[in-house]
Amino acid sequence: MSKKLYIIHGWTYRPEPWAAVVDSLKTDHGIDAEFLRVPGLGTKSDKVFTIEDYVKWAKNHIPAGSIALGHSNGGRILLNLAAEDSEYLGGMILLDAAGVWEESKKRDASRKLSKLFAPLKKIKPVRKAVHKILGASDYDNAPENMKQTLTNMLDSDKSLDISAVKTPTAIVWGSDDQVTPLRQGKKMHELIKGSSFTIKEGWRHSHYLQSVPELSTEIAKQYKKLTEGKSAKR
Repeated sequence: MSKKLYIIHGWTYRPEPWAAVVDSLKTDHGIDAEFLRVPGLGTKSDKVFTIEDYVKWAKNHIPAGSIALGHSNGGRILLNLAAEDSEYLGGMILLDAAGVWEESKKRDASRKLSKLFAPLKKIKPVRKAVHKILGASDYDNAPENMKQTLTNMLDSDKSLDISAVKTPTAIVWGSDDQVTPLRQGKKMHELIKGSSFTIKEGWRHSHYLQSVPELSTEIAKQYKKLTEGKSAKR
């Protein structure tokens, strides 16, 4: 098993704040972590990605037998990788991960309204008004290729069989997460047999923006359990 921890970030165009977490893992906990910039998010691309593209990318950057952490959309990528091949990863840490399918009328309405007002968004006052109506969101503010990519990611959850995951898994969730609510973490834990589940009181969706020391300490704790074989078993 590789002693390096691989980290896949979520749906953000500013992955730089994760650098402090990587530094803390190394300095405070002696863990060698490699941060992977997701194509189209952490690195620029005009491509429209599918979940299959991202799984292939992950396999190309994470050696077999390694432990990987996925936050939000990064967790979705790891879940799909593990559902496809549960023997590939030595273990994974799912931090407020996406991947649980839920019907969302608000999301669907936002997509439709965003497309309807798209021709007018070039006019600055109109763009501000539309964002106020819709609520500034990843979908509304994304480049066109990444809007379709995000749609592909959300739609992929419909066919993701989380119960097929047999990889040793540690699930960590913020009690105050409003992006991927706690109920999704509980569902994920229920579906992944043998997984561990840790609820962090007061944590929101992106705790790396709240407290780096707290987050790195929790990651280190889960990582060490996985490397020592004390977390989920196949």
